[in-house]
Amino acid sequence: MLSDHTDAPPPPDNPNASDGIPKVVPALPRENQLALNLPWRTAIHWLRAGWSDLWNHPVPSLLYGFGVFIISALIVWALFLFNYEYALFPALAGFMVVGPIIANGLYEKSRLLEAGERPTYLKMALVKPESGPQAWFMGVMLLGLLMLWLRAAVLIWALFFGINPFPGTDEIVPMLFTTPTGWTLLLVGGSVGALFAAFSFSISVFAVPMLLKERTDALSALGISMATVWNNLSVMMVWGAIVLVLFAVSVATAFIGLIVIFPLLGHATWHAYRTLRPDNRQEGNSEKMFIRPA
Repeated sequence: MLSDHTDAPPPPDNPNASDGIPKVVPALPRENQLALNLPWRTAIHWLRAGWSDLWNHPVPSLLYGFGVFIISALIVWALFLFNYEYALFPALAGFMVVGPIIANGLYEKSRLLEAGERPTYLKMALVKPESGPQAWFMGVMLLGLLMLWLRAAVLIWALFFGINPFPGTDEIVPMLFTTPTGWTLLLVGGSVGALFAAFSFSISVFAVPMLLKERTDALSALGISMATVWNNLSVMMVWGAIVLVLFAVSVATAFIGLIVIFPLLGHATWHAYRTLRPDNRQEGNSEKMFIRPA
C-alpha cells in the first residue's frame, strides 16, 4: 500500500542534493619545477663555461672536433662524387638533427672535469652511458628523424621543379636566389626545415646528456627534454640562435670551424643541462613514465 507521506526535498545548498557527481572545483596551484625563469644572458654563461672546458685539457676536445670536421668533409665529398649534391643543403640542416648524439663524448669530458677526473680521448670515444642501450635507441630515433627530413626535402623539391634531373650546384644557386620559384622554395623548405630543427632540438638537447648521466629510458628523456625546453623558452631560444649562428660560421669556413666550434657547443650544452636539470631533479622515478633500466 502506497503512503501519502513524501519526504521534503533537501535544501538547495546541501551537497548531498546532487546526483552523486562531486562538485567541480579549481585545481590546487602547483609549483612548476621545470620553469627556472632564467634570464636570456644565462645562455652566454653556458658558452663561457663551454669555452673553459674546451681549453681545460684541450687536446682531446680539439681531436674530437677534428674528427667531426673530417667526417663532415668526407660526407660532402661523397655527395658530389656520387652525384647526390641535391642532398647537400638538406644534409647540412640534418647535421643539426644528429649533432647532439655525435657530441656524446664532449658531454663525457665535461662530466669528468666536473667530477675532478682527467679526461682522455679514449674515455671520450668509449662512452658508457648510465642508461645503457637506451642511448643507442635515442641515436636510432634521431637518425630516423634525419631520414624523414631528407625525404621531405626531396618531395619539396619535386613539388616546385618536378621530377627532373638535378641541374648541378652551378645552376641551382642562381635559380634559388634570383627566381620567384626559387624564393618560394627557400621559404617553404626553410619553414619545414625549421620545424624539423626545432623539434629535434627540443627532444634531444637535454635527452642525450640525460641518458649519459641518469638511469632512464629514451622516451622519458625525450619527453623531459621537450618539457624543459618549453618551460624555459626564452633562454632556450637564445641558446638555439647561438647554436645556429656558430654552425653557419662553421659552414662558411668549409667546416674548418667545426674543429673549435663543435667542442665548444658540446661542452656548453652539458652546462645547460646541468643548470636546467640539477641533481635534485634527477632523483626518483616520478618523471620516468616508461622503461626504467635496472
